[in-house]
Amino acid sequence: MLWTVAGVVTLGFLVALEVAARHYGIPGPITTQAREVIFPPKSGFLLYAGMALMMVVLTPRQRFIAVGTAIGIDLIFVVVRWAADIKVTEGHPFGNGALWVMLGCTVIAVTRRTGRERVLLLKGVGLGLLLVAGRKTGDAWLHITSQTRPMVLDQYVATADQALGNPSWLVGRMVRATGPVGAHVLDYVYVQLAVASVVVALYQLRHVAVERRFPSHHLVRTFLVIGLLGPGIYMIYPVVGPIFAYGVDGGQWAVANLWPETAPPISAPHAMPFDEITPRNCMPSLHTAWATVIFVHSRKGPRILRFAGTFWLIATLGATLGFGYHYGVDLVAGVVFALTIEAAMRSLARGWDRSGIQLVAYGTTVFAALLVSYRYLPMEMARYPLVFGPLLILAMVSVILGYMRTTKLWEPRIAPGRQLEPQPELV
Repeated sequence: MLWTVAGVVTLGFLVALEVAARHYGIPGPITTQAREVIFPPKSGFLLYAGMALMMVVLTPRQRFIAVGTAIGIDLIFVVVRWAADIKVTEGHPFGNGALWVMLGCTVIAVTRRTGRERVLLLKGVGLGLLLVAGRKTGDAWLHITSQTRPMVLDQYVATADQALGNPSWLVGRMVRATGPVGAHVLDYVYVQLAVASVVVALYQLRHVAVERRFPSHHLVRTFLVIGLLGPGIYMIYPVVGPIFAYGVDGGQWAVANLWPETAPPISAPHAMPFDEITPRNCMPSLHTAWATVIFVHSRKGPRILRFAGTFWLIATLGATLGFGYHYGVDLVAGVVFALTIEAAMRSLARGWDRSGIQLVAYGTTVFAALLVSYRYLPMEMARYPLVFGPLLILAMVSVILGYMRTTKLWEPRIAPGRQLEPQPELV
């Protein structure tokens, strides 16, 4: 019943977003996903990552068949496009096969499976398709933000960022100093964040095929909820980022061409108009939020997975700041946002109790306080950085420590084995 309700709600949301997107003259998530059945997909890696998530419910033999079928279909598409002299100018020349396999498994689940096996396969397909649909939904939503929010609040955020010492300007200069190699590495990490989440999720879901059930909580659940709730904040707090508001990419709409060489001067901020193309997708930094939950969920994996989770978090923070996509205060808000949602999802899985309610309420309060302070106290934050800078970090650290302390109490405790007392031996 829960999965049925979730499916109906998700479908209703996608249909509503499709209608809204078409109102603004762009294809919605359903249309763009349907096109990728035939046309080159925007991200072939994402489609194969979605198929990998689906395959956690399959046996090793079924996985071999699924991968082989997907690759075979992709090869057919490559040959047909080559024969028809069709050039792939946008997206990837592969990935259609993975989508065909997921859709095929849906048909198999409905027509060839019954009972728990049908439900399990449909859950696997739904998990894979949700990951892909989340990307399509985000693309459509970001376009809607640029159409419905003509005014942006970058000057407020940039002024508040003075309390942290303008980290985007500092890291931006550092990234430029590394040259093309450093920029390419960070760009790959930034773009393939969803794929990194799948790697961690595959480790968490590695026993599904044997146990024939999903664990009560895993990374994908939090990942998708962050993607669902985060864009709503964009509508409340529209920000485009320093490379657009203060850099050359903003063109005539930019305040000045200052990023990353010259820090913006401290002056009274005000909302400013911006173009109808650039997404308002900065506050909070969802890339930071996603990288944070990847880091959190990788902590219980093997050493190589823990190392990868740490690397992805550090590199994502470097990319978001170094490419001028975010201000430092965006990242602080993103960490608080991520841990609050992760705490809520874990509480939902284990059952709500007093500690879970308190942690979620505290994280929500801190997150709201951050947004309010960025909007209404930016001048004070800029004038007294030695006061407000540590306060911002302290607020974030308090949520981190609260999450660590509370979730440690949630961990199952293993009772120590009873020590056997030595018995006298017969002589």
